[in-house]
Amino acid sequence: MSDTIPFSSLIARVRQGDAQAAADLIRRYEPELRVMARVRLTDPGLRRVMDSIDICQSILANFFVRIRAGQFDLETPDQLLKLLATMIRNKVRNHVRDQRAGRRDQRRLVDVAADEIDVAACQETPSQIVVAQELEQRCQGRFSAEEREVIDRRVDGQSWDEIAAALGSSPDAVRKKMARAVNRVVREVGLDEENLDAD
Repeated sequence: MSDTIPFSSLIARVRQGDAQAAADLIRRYEPELRVMARVRLTDPGLRRVMDSIDICQSILANFFVRIRAGQFDLETPDQLLKLLATMIRNKVRNHVRDQRAGRRDQRRLVDVAADEIDVAACQETPSQIVVAQELEQRCQGRFSAEEREVIDRRVDGQSWDEIAAALGSSPDAVRKKMARAVNRVVREVGLDEENLDAD
């Protein structure tokens, strides 16, 4: 059913904050993203501390914050998959770097018996985590009025050129300023920053 929705309509609905559209996008693309993530997780030590689901949840949460802020212009499913593949690659690379930093060492991890894991705390699905209203509220309240205006104009379908003309600035300046604002908000809400500068 969700596969019959044109890609451009799906992305427009996601940009507007439609939770059903976000769930449809996840349903449509998550299996392929999990394969991409598993391919990147070649180190057995890394697989002990990170799973393909962890990677997908993190990059999808980051993606939804950024697309709602108007950071990405995606016209085809291939563009979306290339963007998400880049986010996956960056996520794994950053996690490897973090694990090798300081005193972190995967060999120092202690195995835990299966009956000691609190399963009730692990019941959320990727769809529930990514489309959670709490995340939306936490992010939206952190943008300034000017940033919010740019986001609203992007949600309405305006291009960077149109927004820049309305604000008396250049398209690159507005886009870069919004990229910095999104990076700031992503850090503030605790999502990993992927430092993507896509159109």
